[in-house]
Amino acid sequence: MIARVWRVRRVRIGLALVGMLALVALAAPVLAPYNPVTQIDVVHARDLPPSFAHPLGTDPYSRDVLSRVIYGARMSLAIAAFSVAIAVTLGTAVGLTAGFAGGAADAVLMRLVDAGLAIPRFFVLLVVLALWNTVGPVALGALIGLTGWFGMSRIVRQETESVRHREYVTAARAVGCGTTRTLLRHVLPNVAGPVIVAAALGMGNVILLETGLSYLGIGVMPPTPSWGNIIWDGHDVMLNAPWISMAAGLAVVLTVLAFSYLGEGLRRALEPSAT
Repeated sequence: MIARVWRVRRVRIGLALVGMLALVALAAPVLAPYNPVTQIDVVHARDLPPSFAHPLGTDPYSRDVLSRVIYGARMSLAIAAFSVAIAVTLGTAVGLTAGFAGGAADAVLMRLVDAGLAIPRFFVLLVVLALWNTVGPVALGALIGLTGWFGMSRIVRQETESVRHREYVTAARAVGCGTTRTLLRHVLPNVAGPVIVAAALGMGNVILLETGLSYLGIGVMPPTPSWGNIIWDGHDVMLNAPWISMAAGLAVVLTVLAFSYLGEGLRRALEPSAT
């Protein structure tokens, strides 16, 4: 009983942390004291230390760092949510099909998934984005999602294989339920738990990936604020103005920890022993 209460508490704490991040992102126009792309004073307001007027200082272009970090949260979370939605949709569709059909369909689909997992994802994104002159947030999120569904499909396929021979699925097929209806009404709800956990953990992974790409200059392009390009803006002045990169870096760390905590809490809460 105590273990179950603690599991539920972990989920609630994780949801509260993620909810606070989402609230900050949604309320960015209200919370940010300045426009994130406005150069306040390129002569006298560059690399200012934290103060009452600028709680996190300014960057080398005299832009308010706090405002950019807040708007960067909106950009990073939006890209992560969009890409994870694509990955979950594709991975679930392929995993359900392979696990439920079995036989040749399963073998062909899983070999394609194995091929996708064998190719380094970060390398593929580097090549594609380097060949693209400009990439918008939507295209970036789509690319990350389209290269990130392979692991999800294996999870769903494994769960579907264990569910498809259970009595309620057999009974549904015996009374005339079609394949699509059986999958959506009887199989999918029973494999949703691992998918939700993987999606929560995937949010943190995508935020790290997007941050890395933006830091390298092939993700979200300046002056649009992203945690990755904010870290890049401050990398040349780390000794004189460490608050620039540290603010965005701390935001990344806290966000990834929040999603990891939520994912781990969900995993423990959805374990069979927790019921």
